[in-house]
Amino acid sequence: MEKGKLYIIATPIGNLSDITLRALETLKGVDMILSEDTRETDKILRKYEIEKPQLSYRDQNHDYIFPRLVESLDNGLGLALISDSGTPLISDPGFKLVRDFIKRGFEVISIPGPCAAISALVTSGFPTDKFSFVGFLPKSGGERAKLLNNYGNLDSTLIIYESPFRVEKLLKEIKENLGERYVCLANEITKVHEKILRGNVEIILEAVKGKRLKGEYVVLVAKDGFSI
Repeated sequence: MEKGKLYIIATPIGNLSDITLRALETLKGVDMILSEDTRETDKILRKYEIEKPQLSYRDQNHDYIFPRLVESLDNGLGLALISDSGTPLISDPGFKLVRDFIKRGFEVISIPGPCAAISALVTSGFPTDKFSFVGFLPKSGGERAKLLNNYGNLDSTLIIYESPFRVEKLLKEIKENLGERYVCLANEITKVHEKILRGNVEIILEAVKGKRLKGEYVVLVAKDGFSI
């Protein structure tokens, strides 16, 4: 019997129309969907009239459900992995799953599509030939400062994910550790209220100071000396 495959399927980061034909075909063809949040996956399945069983997959339950998933692939079933939005594994669960399937000789296939980091980068106006993606920064102040200095001083654009509750704090840390850099804040990408702010960190900090922000942000930091 031919073994099943795992498909890593990128899904919309906001606008549900931003899904590829191949992604829809693959979702219709697999036997089970592994979802970071089944409620978010339901939105896509309902819109495109796809009925498939789902299993909640997170790093926390990996060890518990992995034997069941191995059995599914051994029996020839096809599995799809979907995160809440965008490309799975990019600051989302899935690394352990892919790593452990590869160790066991299973085939893993990427179905490419939206990624918030790349969408923000190409609309930032910052250099795109070299960039460093660090995802969410650690919680410790010392570790955050160390990471900002290590990556922020490279000859590349720095890309960071941040929650709306810590954007102001992050901007202050960027100014303190990296100086008067140009930054770009991208929020609600592909949605109706998409908003992108570009400018000197001091100007952007003033624009968001004390405001109640919503939705996750992509924060880009230009390399030293760059300006628009």
